[in-house]
This record gives sequence, C-alpha cells and structure tokens, in this order.
Amino acid sequence: MSAAARRRVGELPGVSRETLGRLDALVEILAKWQKTINLIGKTTMDEVWTRHILDSAQLFPLVPGEAKSLTDLGSGAGFPGLVLAALRPDLDVILVEADARKAAFLGEAGRKMGLPKQPKLLVGRMESLKAPKADVVTARALAPLAKLLAWAEPYRAEGGICLFHKGAGWQAEVEDAKDSWEISAEPFPSLTDRDSVLLRIDAFRAKDLRDRQPEGRRR
Repeated sequence: MSAAARRRVGELPGVSRETLGRLDALVEILAKWQKTINLIGKTTMDEVWTRHILDSAQLFPLVPGEAKSLTDLGSGAGFPGLVLAALRPDLDVILVEADARKAAFLGEAGRKMGLPKQPKLLVGRMESLKAPKADVVTARALAPLAKLLAWAEPYRAEGGICLFHKGAGWQAEVEDAKDSWEISAEPFPSLTDRDSVLLRIDAFRAKDLRDRQPEGRRR
C-alpha cells in the first residue's frame, strides 16, 4: 500500500525524483524519531505514505501557483507543512509547533531533507505568537473549524486562503462556524479517506456578535 501511495505522490504534476527523495528522507528520519517520541499514531507508521505523505501532498494542487508563503499551524511531525515545503520549494514556509521536542524533530527533518529553503520554526502557543502573514495557512487534524479560523486569522495575509483537512463531520463544523464567522468554503474530496474533505476557505471574517443580540440587550 505504501508503494502505491508513493507512486501516486510521484504522479502529481511537477513532482520530480529529487522531490520524492526528500520525502523518502522525511519518512526515514520519522521512523527513527518515532521510536522515542510519539510523533504520529503508533499504528500508522506502516502506512505512512498513505496516511501522512499522500494525505498531505493532496493539498499541493490547491496551493495557488502565485503563492509565495505558507504557514502550517500545529505542524507536529511535519504534516502537511514539511511535505508541502518539499513539493513547493519556492515557498517561504513557517512551521508553528508548541511542543519543543516536535519542533526539534521538524528542524532536524528539514535539514535531512535538504530543502532549498529551510522552513522557519515558531515554537509556542499559536495564539500568542507573532509571524509574517502568509498567502496560505494550513492545518491538519487540529481543532474544530470555528476555533481554527480564530487561530488562523492573524497568520493569513489579505487575499490569502486556508487549506484544512476535515473529517466526516466537516459539514456540521462549517454550520457551527457560521454562527460566529462569515466564510466562503469549498470542499474537495480526500484521496485517502472517502468520508473526509480538504476544505479551501478563500474568505472569512468574524461576525459582529452585537448585531445578533435582542434589541433590548444592545448597549
């Protein structure tokens, strides 16, 4: 299964042998670090190319060609941030991770992958960090959409987009998020899970909750 997933990644437009080699290096160092640090689910290492590499790489066609920067929130083991850094070596990538041990892995993995542009690491709670605003903000299995939008808003440049992996309950998450956000969201089918989607959000802004209060309670 991993060999088939690796081939599918290699078949994405513009993916070279050199890029696949960098992803091979990511898998190799992940396997090494996973023995001492729980970077991914223990049962998913045998299917790492499907569950993590391909799952991350499928965002590649959704990243605008003119994008110059990408920030990955809650990067963990580098999915999707390091994978997209390999697939789009022209991007200025920022990886945001609160766990110092995972951040150490991300730095080492980036070096071992031989990325032309080494991603910048921001270590700390994403809601308290400051970073340059990015054309693309990504996150994978991080938080419900309403909270995710609040975290992503300070990192997104004007006119930028968000790309989020979402599971089977994505529709309910979108509806819940609409209580506090005005959003324009488009789902794309996942290549790795038929119940999941890739959610592209082109525009969003927080609603003024005062407008939703009963007239007698407004101040």
